[in-house]
Amino acid sequence: MFPIHENLKGKTAVITGGSGVLCSEMARELARQGVNVAILNRTAEKGEVVASEIKNAGGSALAVAADVLDRASLENARKTVMDAFGGIDILINGAGGNHPDAITAAETYDENSTGKSFFDLDESGFSQVFASNFTGSFMASQVFGQELLKKEAPVIINVSSMSAYSPMTKVPAYSAAKSAINNFTMWMAVHFAETGLRVNAIAPGFFLTTQNEKLLQNEDGTPTARAQKILTNTPMKRFGEPTDLIGALLWLVDPDYSRFITGITVPVDGGFMAYSGV
Repeated sequence: MFPIHENLKGKTAVITGGSGVLCSEMARELARQGVNVAILNRTAEKGEVVASEIKNAGGSALAVAADVLDRASLENARKTVMDAFGGIDILINGAGGNHPDAITAAETYDENSTGKSFFDLDESGFSQVFASNFTGSFMASQVFGQELLKKEAPVIINVSSMSAYSPMTKVPAYSAAKSAINNFTMWMAVHFAETGLRVNAIAPGFFLTTQNEKLLQNEDGTPTARAQKILTNTPMKRFGEPTDLIGALLWLVDPDYSRFITGITVPVDGGFMAYSGV
């Protein structure tokens, strides 16, 4: 159980992709801290599951249907949040994901291998992955940033990845998009520094999520060969748990703890990025 951050009470957070495994944990914890939480997903039903959990636990939450690649949809969501809570203090850009058309079958190129090679990747799939991870964060920051700037200590938290630093095999579009997130986080931090808006990112290591479960676990629950590689290169020898992200999140959104911190990406990775493999 994390200590209560008194100065977060009454603030409002907008979380895109808020029903995902990692972002829903963030939503629940922020609500426990007394934050009003708006959970944005393409379909409100997914967000409503999380919002209901929060409300049943005594928190304040709202599920809103919004597509981060549709400006009008985001603007409608902003109006809904403003009508409900009167302001926005925190934006977490958690929407993203991958697409089969942007993933190679093999880790390295072999002209005799079966399955999708680099030359078979579909441009639309590649573009979709980049858009959902990067462009969606850009558009949400534009739309909600106008309200953030009206608050005293506003914060944007972007969601990066280990693949931003050293690209994972098979997923070139996802890796490129997350690398762009790190760069964009620094750009926004500088651009808005004098306004008081702080912009940082969290880079999760390897967590079991709905998105990667089939890649990392066999049907009997044992690690796949790819998962075994990850665990071998993670000094703490385990996958992350959603609650492992919460300490970094609370630190970055609380201005008393991180008021002079902006433009950084915090790895939460069990030592993965620090390990050379030998």
